[in-house]
Amino acid sequence: MRKDSFKILKKAINNSKTISIITHWSPDGDAIGSSLALYQFLKYLDKNVKVIIPNAFPDFLEWMPGSKQILNFQEEEKKCENWLNKSDLIFTLDFNSYKRIEKLGDILVKTSAPKVMIDHHQQPDDYAKYYFHDVNACSTCELIFDLICGLGAKKTIDKKIAACIYTGLMTDTGSFRYPSVNSNTHTIIAELLKTGIIPSEIHGAVYDNYSIDRLKLLGYALSEKMKIIDGYPVAYFCLSNKELKQFNFQKGDTEGLVNYPFAIKGIKVCALFNESENYVKISFRSKDKIDVNAFARKYFNGGGHINAAGGKSDLSLNETEINFIKQVKTLF
Repeated sequence: MRKDSFKILKKAINNSKTISIITHWSPDGDAIGSSLALYQFLKYLDKNVKVIIPNAFPDFLEWMPGSKQILNFQEEEKKCENWLNKSDLIFTLDFNSYKRIEKLGDILVKTSAPKVMIDHHQQPDDYAKYYFHDVNACSTCELIFDLICGLGAKKTIDKKIAACIYTGLMTDTGSFRYPSVNSNTHTIIAELLKTGIIPSEIHGAVYDNYSIDRLKLLGYALSEKMKIIDGYPVAYFCLSNKELKQFNFQKGDTEGLVNYPFAIKGIKVCALFNESENYVKISFRSKDKIDVNAFARKYFNGGGHINAAGGKSDLSLNETEINFIKQVKTLF
């Protein structure tokens, strides 16, 4: 773990007037939650700040405070580029390699502003001036909470900031059931509850907001598309672009699907392959000490955590599936 002192980072923030916050491609609850929590905090400090995302986030996160002020690079490329070029400081949240922000990374590498990496994924690239990085953190939102407190500004954590942080904690831990959850996680939750947030309302806003098509897609995937590799504790789904369109697929509709096979006794590794127009998006999950981070990095141009990682494949969906079946056996 590498952490720069709060004193140094506090000085960098104080000396900055215009600040950018960037998170990864296909932003999830932790990415949006940590970005908006930091956004609200920096607004409290009277900073001129924008959250910039590489592409759209799921609509079940649109309720979050500040979400309407987010800039989408795919829709407002020039505006995002201009903001980055005039920024005095740039925060990069919930990712540690420019590869995770696609084309936005090409612009970011040309900017002169110092970068602050706040992240909990393994093997960070060396692009930032300041690092707030801890692989033992359950989420980037945990680090945002620690950062605000470390800067001596715990009193600024109001209901808006707390709701954002709680969302990231909840979504990145599978509603607090993953091994990354520890006593510190629940200590943070206890502090957040003091602001008046209602956990059941946040959970409902994220998880009880499915469309009919999303629920039908889930049923179809479980009944028709789940496969188990004979002789191995591995289950996976392959969903073609045609199948996704059949259910009017929207961003976030397969969120959490990859975890369902863990309900089957003995399953240790799960994978989800979603075919898009240009590539196959992949999600990996595992139990115990099975390292899908190293697996994703080695075979599928990805990475993440030991028990949760992502990747992509430029092969066809069928070729990707064949490659996965061959390579996943090396984990056992």
